[in-house]
Formats: sequence, structure tokens, C-alpha cells
Amino acid sequence: MPKSDLKEYRVWDKPTRWFHWINAISVLGLIGLGLIILYAKEFQIGPAGKILLKEVHIWFGYVFAINLFIRLIWAFFGNRYSSWRGILPGGKGYVRAVQDYIGGASHGQPKHYLGHNPLGRLSVTLLFALLFAQAVTGLVLAGTDIFFAPFGHWIAQWIAADGVDPSSLLPGAKEMYDPVAYDEMRAFRKPFITTHYYAFYAISAMVVLHILAVVVTEIRSGGALVSAMFTGRKILSGPVEDGDVSDGEG
Repeated sequence: MPKSDLKEYRVWDKPTRWFHWINAISVLGLIGLGLIILYAKEFQIGPAGKILLKEVHIWFGYVFAINLFIRLIWAFFGNRYSSWRGILPGGKGYVRAVQDYIGGASHGQPKHYLGHNPLGRLSVTLLFALLFAQAVTGLVLAGTDIFFAPFGHWIAQWIAADGVDPSSLLPGAKEMYDPVAYDEMRAFRKPFITTHYYAFYAISAMVVLHILAVVVTEIRSGGALVSAMFTGRKILSGPVEDGDVSDGEG
């Protein structure tokens, strides 16, 4: 392909790029720690080691949750590719755009998009929903498991036995808990941990699919997808479906 056929476009703004890499690092860290915690018995990790792992997992979770909430807010202020209108599926002509994109891709001639392509918008929306669910349920579980903020104070007050200072509660020290309140808390916790468990596997699967999609797209269409998340710029040849003059070089 002649170099003159290539054109560089400004696409991803700086806050979006920062979110992407912080999210990638924190999610991979959470997945790794989550697997170790889930199979603690198989790894012969005792109660103290499991609590330490949960503490590290929660600190990764704080970074993940804060980064995610900032990104969700930035979607109201970011550029056209980082904003909600560039992320959420739907709108006039969306179904037709999906059909055209699938048709082009099936014939080895996918249409070029600077932002998320029509199918990509579906997957990104689903991923954001899963990440949000994981963040919320994780913050609740941080309180029920080891009394971490933001809900740990209230959980401790709920289950502390008579005469026990809630601030002195220790994870796993059931002799410090009111048995009835503890059982009530465990029932309250159950839907959160179930959601957290299944969302964990769904996110893990989507991470694998995302990496595969990037590799396939780079091989088939180019566009410098990986480098674009460092530089903010994509390099493409031919027409793009969601660009205008202001997106070009400059």
C-alpha cells in the first residue's frame, strides 16, 4: 500500500487513553488475584493469607472503581468518539450500519471506523455494564468480607455482638459477631456475591475476545489500534464512516 494512501486521524482523547490502560492493568490484576482467592484451598493458602489476598484485591478494586466512575462521567464531556453518542448502540440507521459492517467483513472488506464500529459499540456497552456491576458488587463485598469502606462501617455495626465495639471486628472472628445478624448479613450478601462471581467470568471471557478482536482487526484492516491507545491517533487508508475534516491531521 503506498504511503500516500495513508491518513492519520485524531481519535482518542487523553482521559480515554489513561482510562484504557489503568483499566487494563487493574482488571488483569483483579482477575489474577480473584482466581487465587477462589482456589485458595487448592493453593494451600490459609485464612490469614486469604485475608491478605482479599485486602490487595480490594485495593486494586478501588483503583478499578474510581477509574471506571471517572470514565463514565467523562463520557458526558469527551470527544465524539469517547462520548456516550460514540459508545451506545442505537440511533437512526444503526441496524443498517450493523448489517453493512457484517456484510463487508464477511467479504473481507470491512468498513473503516475511527471510533467503535457498530458491533464494537454493542460489546463496549455490555463491557461497561459488566464492569459497573462488578465495581458495585465488589464494594459491597469489601464491606461484608473484611469491613472495608465504603460499606464496612455499617456492616460492622450490623453484625457486632452486644458489648463488642464494631470498629474492633476482625474478619472471620465469628465469636465477635451476633449470630442472627451475621446470618441476616450473609443472606443480604448472597445476590451480590453471585453477581460478582458470574460477572467475573463474563469479564474474563470478554477480555480474551477483545484481545482476539484487536489482533484480527490489526491483521485484516490495520488502523494501528494498539498504538492509537498510546498516541490517540489512528492511521487508515480509504474512506471512514464516522470521520470529518476536523478529525484529520493537524
